Amino acid sequence: MMTAMSVVYKIVPGALWEQARQTGVFHGAPIDFTDGYIHLSTGKQVKQTAALYFAGQTDLLLVAIDGDALGDKLVFEVSRGGDLFPHHYASLPLSAVLWEKPLPLGPDGAHIFPDLAE
Repeated sequence: MMTAMSVVYKIVPGALWEQARQTGVFHGAPIDFTDGYIHLSTGKQVKQTAALYFAGQTDLLLVAIDGDALGDKLVFEVSRGGDLFPHHYASLPLSAVLWEKPLPLGPDGAHIFPDLAE
């Protein structure tokens, strides 16, 4: 049984994720390439991540990932507000993906999230 702490999340534009589906590996978004790791969030962090970095964007997916499957390439490091954020220092194999769901915008302009493991 997976603990809630082992689930991490990635918000991804649909077109970028479609490329990953075709290859079986997600190599990252432009900001990931710039920073040298794939930015991820915990269940408690991902809504703020969406509000800060994806405000008003449509055609997004929320991808849940088994953090345990990423091994020692997944590192929790101090980031926004002093919180520990999950950073993945490798390409992300789709075999580690638990699920992917649309992340639509609600009438208030905020993204509507499914239930998350926090």
